[in-house]
Amino acid sequence: MFSLPTATLLFTLGLTLTAAAPTTPNPLHTRGLNPSCAPGGNLDLTKFNLQLPTGEAFHPDQISGSKLAGCSGYTNKDVFFTDQSDGALVLKVCGSSDSCGCVTTKNSKHCRTELREKSPNSWSPKAAVNRLHASLKVVKADDSAHGTVVGQIHVDDSVSKKPVCELFVNKKGEVSMGVEQVPDESSLKISKVGTVTIGKKFEYEIRYEKGNLTVSIDGGEQTFLGTGGLKSPLSYFKAGNYNQGNSPSEVHFYSIDVQHDGKKKDVPEEE
Repeated sequence: MFSLPTATLLFTLGLTLTAAAPTTPNPLHTRGLNPSCAPGGNLDLTKFNLQLPTGEAFHPDQISGSKLAGCSGYTNKDVFFTDQSDGALVLKVCGSSDSCGCVTTKNSKHCRTELREKSPNSWSPKAAVNRLHASLKVVKADDSAHGTVVGQIHVDDSVSKKPVCELFVNKKGEVSMGVEQVPDESSLKISKVGTVTIGKKFEYEIRYEKGNLTVSIDGGEQTFLGTGGLKSPLSYFKAGNYNQGNSPSEVHFYSIDVQHDGKKKDVPEEE
């Protein structure tokens, strides 16, 4: 029987053990997205509610996080489903209520398939960490000037019906951030913050922490955006496809990660 010298054997075992050591403590991060699962089987959507562009007039359908959860969770073949080629979360909107009859809320003229943060229900922008990071691609932006909203911060509903900011992507791939300057008034100040390629994956991160609002695209530097008369009201994150025009829009998400005070919500990213 052939045997290695003791020193050689120990060295060999050491290499083997080192190579086998896990690179991440979260087993969800070691696999890709599963095209056979509902969206909630690939991304942890339990801390969100989903608003759909369907339902009764001014009362769009709402799906709770518990119904979104898991591989057999909620799916809708028309507007909210898993891409069979790569497992991405697909969110579609047919256009506007005028162009295709989709349903809006009483406080908006635009239709959406969008996730609304519910746990926590709202948070203080004065806290040390409030971040929304997403990996996505815009397959089709609507025909409005600034395009589809793919991420936003909204003021707590008990304070105002207006957003703090909205991140737009238009048909040209121009990425811009609109920031409200006065509560309860339509006073968006638009700033271009980047350029992406329609149909290609990119990342964004929105931060609203220590009273400062910033955004970055594809890991670039955080761009500071003034908030005018807003005084750090209680807020919450939203992510998805908030159509601003009359033509269809389609957005695919590969990851959604929310952090507050340094604690992640365990929303897995694609490997």
